[in-house]
Amino acid sequence: MTPLRRAPLALAAPALLAVAFLLLPLAGVLVQAPWGTLGERLTAPDVREALGLSLAVSGWALALSLLLGVPLAWVLARVDFPGKALLRVVVMLPMVLPPTVAGVALLQGFGRRGLLGGVLAGSFGVTLPFSTAGAVVAAAFVAMPFLVISLEGALAGLHPRYEETAASLGAGPLRAFLTVTVPMVGPGLVAGAALCWARALGEFGATITFAGNLPGTTQTLPLQVYLLLQNDPEGAVAVSLLLLVTAAAVLIALRGRWLGHAAVRETRPAPGGAENEEGPEAAGAPGAGRLRWGTGARLRRGMGARLRRGMGARLRRGDGAPPGKGGGRGAEAGAARRGAGPGVTGPALGPDEGGDGAPDGRRGGAPASWPLSAAVRGATALDLDVPAGTTVAVVGPNGAGKSTLLRALLGLTPRAAATRLRLGGPELSGLPPHRRGIAWVPQDGALFPHLTALANTAYGLRARGVPRAAARVEAYRWLERLGVGALAHRRPGQLSGGQAQRVALARALAARPRLLLLDEPLAALDQTTRARVRHALRQHLAGFPGVSLIVTHDPVEAVSLADLVLVVEEGRLVQYAEPAEVARHPRSPWVARMLGRNAWPGTVRDGGLDTAGGARLVTAADPAPADGAAALAVVSPEAVSLHAARPSGSPRNVWPGTVRELAAYGARLRVLVAGGAGAPAEVVAEVTPAAAADLGLAEGAGVWVSVKATEITVVPL
Repeated sequence: MTPLRRAPLALAAPALLAVAFLLLPLAGVLVQAPWGTLGERLTAPDVREALGLSLAVSGWALALSLLLGVPLAWVLARVDFPGKALLRVVVMLPMVLPPTVAGVALLQGFGRRGLLGGVLAGSFGVTLPFSTAGAVVAAAFVAMPFLVISLEGALAGLHPRYEETAASLGAGPLRAFLTVTVPMVGPGLVAGAALCWARALGEFGATITFAGNLPGTTQTLPLQVYLLLQNDPEGAVAVSLLLLVTAAAVLIALRGRWLGHAAVRETRPAPGGAENEEGPEAAGAPGAGRLRWGTGARLRRGMGARLRRGMGARLRRGDGAPPGKGGGRGAEAGAARRGAGPGVTGPALGPDEGGDGAPDGRRGGAPASWPLSAAVRGATALDLDVPAGTTVAVVGPNGAGKSTLLRALLGLTPRAAATRLRLGGPELSGLPPHRRGIAWVPQDGALFPHLTALANTAYGLRARGVPRAAARVEAYRWLERLGVGALAHRRPGQLSGGQAQRVALARALAARPRLLLLDEPLAALDQTTRARVRHALRQHLAGFPGVSLIVTHDPVEAVSLADLVLVVEEGRLVQYAEPAEVARHPRSPWVARMLGRNAWPGTVRDGGLDTAGGARLVTAADPAPADGAAALAVVSPEAVSLHAARPSGSPRNVWPGTVRELAAYGARLRVLVAGGAGAPAEVVAEVTPAAAADLGLAEGAGVWVSVKATEITVVPL
């Protein structure tokens, strides 16, 4: 909390005067109120009649404002279009117009000779001026902006990913708006509605100008006050007190939502809850345990050993065809490699199965298989042909276009679009997102905070027309399969990071998608929980009959989860192959460094490679790429030797350097060495602690670097 401060007199004195200026008139109402006859005056027939009319007019004005203002607020918050700033000015203008001017404007618009009034009277027999309906229109005109502005702010603070996730689960725009958007902006909607109602209840100037002051027809409480001032001043004060108390009650109820700062409410896990079960992974920063170098490459502890162990066990494609050309493991081969496991409980619903018209729905006991064939154009441009039952890891540097690829397949971004999209059936690229049969799990899971884990998981089934009871039964089965069935009745705020990710995965799988898109699903978890959730993810992708695309920066995830690796850089396809092939022959410096290797792009010249930085590397590639070809020189850190003095003998690549950083890497040390002129800018070497001590390695120390020509792998680009 901010400590209390003593206000300077130069500021405190005017502030006190301002309070007195605002408080004095209100205090006058309280002091001058006829307390002895207050009850009698407020229950007089004419006051009760005006009160009933005020409540009716303000209630109908609120209903009209909700009907028209809520969609308007959504458009202002969610849609970009020319003239949006001007439209916002039009919306706010009734808030600042003098009340009588607002009444005159209403007469010119809806009066008998107004722009629309003549049409209403001549064609429909509707006359608004000097009628109760006119009083409703006048109150709504001046009160609706309070609702629109309040709700627009709430909608602007709500991330669109919740609505987009609902669309990926099969919810149409209206259903997503009513079941996700409205509940999540509930406080803002309630605040705006209360302010709108209070403003409509107190409207005077526009009403008397447009609707008149007719007892029982348009004479609301504010107009009753005006009338009483002429004949019964004490009665006017009594009715004013009633309106004053009403307005103050509304503002007090909305404190923290409109006038002050919202209180930060902490959601505490239930007893024996998330943190006790899985540790504090929810608070774990993404990338925990990573070692960062000056180059920005990410080197993970133990990564190299795990990759070397896993690569030899990877199976080759059954038919030997190149990826994307009908090759890769199919559904049967993928299932055989992974082993038996729980799969999708049934095919996606079609138009004749109570669904929302999702294409190519199939009946029958055997689940269908859905290969992916897509062409994406725009900021990300590539073609994909993936066999059914295949998991593809999408990797690349930040900003490469990985998430854009997923959003383009979903139809959720203007930056790129799928010009061709087939999932084992008819063309889907022209369909809206909720009819494509594609489920998406964003980076944070985007669980709907107002729904329990069970209701979240059943959301996609309900959106496709599955009865509530059946949807909840199937949703609970999926939660059980992912080990979070006991948390079915908790809300997302009561779940840890690992639990929330498993619920998000269960929700996506329960929606019966044909294509599953996972955008860094494990990024926010700590290392221990990540391994546990990775195992659960691998188990439940085993029987999925469609294609899974997983965006990741973690090579361990790519190796352990994926059948194929898709490398994207600057929105373009760089490499598409099995994990073992990508590890042996990375075609991108970023991928090589992600795998913990040194990589230098350059041009092949005279049996060597001239790097982009001006260094010359002698290689022994057989067969060597043709002279002038672009290539990548890849060297593992274990193949880099460090020396205290210039070495002699077989190494043919030798240069001096300076130690920049040292970091532990399992039982060894990784040393980042900066090269001088005519040498690679940076190289990572791996040495034992004993060797580091013998060489006297420390930051700033000078060393000699050597790499044998036979240890350099040249990968054509």
